[in-house]
Amino acid sequence: MKIDHHLHTSRHSPDSCIRPEVLLRRAREVGLDGVVITDHDFLWPDDEVADLAALAPDLLVLSGAEISAREGHFLVFGLPHLGDVGPGIPLADLVRVVRGHEGAIVAAHPYRWEQDFDAIVDRHGPVFDAVELVSNNVSTQTRALATALLNRHPMGATGSSDAHEPATLGCYFTRFEAKITNITEFVGALRGRRYRPAHGEHGPWVSGPFG
Repeated sequence: MKIDHHLHTSRHSPDSCIRPEVLLRRAREVGLDGVVITDHDFLWPDDEVADLAALAPDLLVLSGAEISAREGHFLVFGLPHLGDVGPGIPLADLVRVVRGHEGAIVAAHPYRWEQDFDAIVDRHGPVFDAVELVSNNVSTQTRALATALLNRHPMGATGSSDAHEPATLGCYFTRFEAKITNITEFVGALRGRRYRPAHGEHGPWVSGPFG
């Protein structure tokens, strides 16, 4: 399955211009099988996800969140709510909450904005289920740094668009081996590393091609 699992909507991310109904249309246009919405520090309520998914029964529609932690931005999946997770949370606490709910955590655009991601892994260990290796906000330089890190510390590697506008959606995605129908299966696939990043047919390919 081709799933873009890092993207933002105008409904709950002020920096995005992607309306939810446009998200569905564009996802179909670029050949995605599913999307996981990760608005900034916001987890869509189950009823909102269900209402949106009902508009596209042929498309997997799920929700996670991009958390603005003290050390950087991290994608979390499988949390029932964000009551224990707010902007500025220390990474150690974020990991503890995610693990407590048997969720998954992915490092979003590592090394961006001069983030010392090597120091983060040295301090906390390879605690991530995956590192975002390619996206619209991963440059070829930061991709090279992430590749070197993964050679030293084996973790999963994902691809996603980090889309804030429709044209970017699906520029990168993650190809999952098995069919996924719900957030529990998505989390299990992430934690089991049964996937690989890839680039879509339509750019921009800021990180360079992959797969």
